Amino acid sequence: MHFKLLLSVIFLLTLNEGFCRTAQEWKSRVIYQLLTDRFAQDESHSTHSYSGCGGGNYCGGTFKGIINKLNYIQDLGVDAIWMSPIIENTPGGYHGYWAKNINNINPHFGTSQDLKDLVNACHQRDIWVMVDVVANHMGYPAGCQGPGCSPDKRDNFTGFSPFNSAEHYHKYCDITNWSDQNQVENCRLAGLPDLNQQNDYVLQTLLKWIKNLVTTYGFDGIRIDTIPEVPKDFWSQFGPASGVFQIGEVDNGDPKYVGPYEGPVSAVLNYPMYWSLRNAYQEKQSLNNIQSRLREEPSDFNDLTVLGGFLDNHDNNRFLNINKDWTSLKNALSYLLFARWIPIIYYGTEQAYAGGKDPDNRESLWPNYNIQHLMFEFISQVLKFRKSLGDDLIESEQKEKWSDDQFYAFTRGSGEKVLIATTNQGSGSSVQRPIPNLPYSDGTVLQNILDANDKITCNQGKVTISIQNGQPKIYHSLSFSSPTENDRKGR
Repeated sequence: MHFKLLLSVIFLLTLNEGFCRTAQEWKSRVIYQLLTDRFAQDESHSTHSYSGCGGGNYCGGTFKGIINKLNYIQDLGVDAIWMSPIIENTPGGYHGYWAKNINNINPHFGTSQDLKDLVNACHQRDIWVMVDVVANHMGYPAGCQGPGCSPDKRDNFTGFSPFNSAEHYHKYCDITNWSDQNQVENCRLAGLPDLNQQNDYVLQTLLKWIKNLVTTYGFDGIRIDTIPEVPKDFWSQFGPASGVFQIGEVDNGDPKYVGPYEGPVSAVLNYPMYWSLRNAYQEKQSLNNIQSRLREEPSDFNDLTVLGGFLDNHDNNRFLNINKDWTSLKNALSYLLFARWIPIIYYGTEQAYAGGKDPDNRESLWPNYNIQHLMFEFISQVLKFRKSLGDDLIESEQKEKWSDDQFYAFTRGSGEKVLIATTNQGSGSSVQRPIPNLPYSDGTVLQNILDANDKITCNQGKVTISIQNGQPKIYHSLSFSSPTENDRKGR
């Protein structure tokens, strides 16, 4: 009896670890985004036939499957996961964004206890867990997934819980003009029933739900879907009700539109910079796109350092779908992982996945858990070095050192001890630039963490960086003790 009580107390204390993760603490983390259905099957599912796996069908990924692959996640070097929505969905909702019953766990993924076990297993490894949530809409009413839904079906909410009445929703209309904010907030996204958060029952239910969800499972943060589709005053209540760090999705390239949502929620995904990085590295437009965006954003955001930075996700084409060159991806990753924000890596990037538009960018990861894959090893090596810098990196400024069409360099760390140099010219290219205005004393030697034989010496505050075969460079001052080669490889 006493032993069981002790176990219960320990479990609750483990869950409570997730309740006080602040935005400041989240700055130290690198997030790995995954779709539960597509990341890993467990033993009971791996032999099960999922005909037509992929596209809009379930593939059999589970919470237990994620637990079984935590070594893989940890070997990559990330220390947080963002998992897709976990609640019960209407048919075809393998991704989690079509809610049917917000109080039930999706049985395709496992049980409530399986989810608790997953969060607990992550916390034992110091991996934080961010869960994706939706408060804008529900799933498709029965018979309404696809064109030709009759009015009596599209407004039949009896299959939903707890929002099963027409008064819980806005009157039917579709979003056809994304420049009309009234329409964005009150009409249906892709035909999905739009919740009316001004209805007191809907409001109070959602606030209680998010508090209970976080408390029950011990999540460390939440990612919130479709932020602009709901008025800001709702998010100002929803975020604090969760009790944890929130990062919201505002899928728009204009920082003046995206920025005001940081405040109602803790942070947002930096979609404006996503488009700048896509233009610069994927499409080989000018790298001055980065400089322009960095100069523009401070006036539009409260705190750039808590924004979520990313190259790939479940809604946009993967990097390698647009640009097949792995070297180009390595350069973009070098920027992503050292820029002053919270980096997010989309599952499959480490295995060079190249899916196109949704749903082709939501591939099943199995059986591709190759920790010797070139891209996996690159990310792992960079992240081990990043982690070794600790708070010194997190608290340091990001200082631009060079920007032109083909070359971009910046420093991080106290004393600018880390110098990152990238190009968008890809494999086979050679680029050389003299980098001025460095704080190093004459004779200071910098070594490339990606190639121990690559060293440069500072003279009169300048170094010359020569990029060969398009490879990025991540230099550090040898006065700073970096991980050994074996440490970097984790062997």
